[in-house]
Amino acid sequence: MENHSSRPHLFGLLAGLFLAAGLCFASILFTRTWTRLHESQVIDVTGSARKNVQSDLVVWRASFGVDDESLLAAHEKLKAALVQVDAFLRAKGGKEFTLLPVQIREITAPAKNEDDETVTKRIGYRLSQRIEIKSADIATTTRLGTESAVLLEQGIALVSEGLEFIYTKASEAKIEMMAEATKDARARAEQIAGQGGRKIKELRTARMGVVQINPLYSSATSWEGNNDNSSFEKTITTTVSATFSLE
Repeated sequence: MENHSSRPHLFGLLAGLFLAAGLCFASILFTRTWTRLHESQVIDVTGSARKNVQSDLVVWRASFGVDDESLLAAHEKLKAALVQVDAFLRAKGGKEFTLLPVQIREITAPAKNEDDETVTKRIGYRLSQRIEIKSADIATTTRLGTESAVLLEQGIALVSEGLEFIYTKASEAKIEMMAEATKDARARAEQIAGQGGRKIKELRTARMGVVQINPLYSSATSWEGNNDNSSFEKTITTTVSATFSLE
């Protein structure tokens, strides 16, 4: 009798297990179906925008130096040389410049001591003065490096450290280009959706990608973004990853 009375409990337990498994399977099936339905209602695309610009600021750095056995004498020589460099820059249009910290280096040479051992002996000092010019007058500033050769006749070697060309309106350009890249993304999305007989409804999300500032027409990319300062003319490229809902 006990075996017969336990069967309903066993059947009830099995029925409960089957019901739970069925509900779990139905839940999984519903989730997968909803996911596919959701994915079919949106489209992810990437739009891009390019803009060619010209730098509006140039930075030029150069240096000159003097040598002497005495640090004080070297300092006096450096001041005299600075007067000549200043006169040259003002005559050539580079009136506003910044003096960077003076670098002092000992000049040494091998020598013999009383025990006939080779040692290092200080024979003088070298003082180097760096200058920096930031100017919107790019044409005038770029000529300074080549025209500075006239200072050699006065015993001064003004060594150019190169030019940096900067586009100061890059931040404003990024905002403008984000709108253009988003517009490009929408055009791409409409083209893709149209091939499937669908239409774009609205923009859901938009995320700006890394901005690349390269020499003109260059398409180089990097994960952290390029910021070229070597060329006067540049190409700015940006991307936008956008998600659109479908009708």
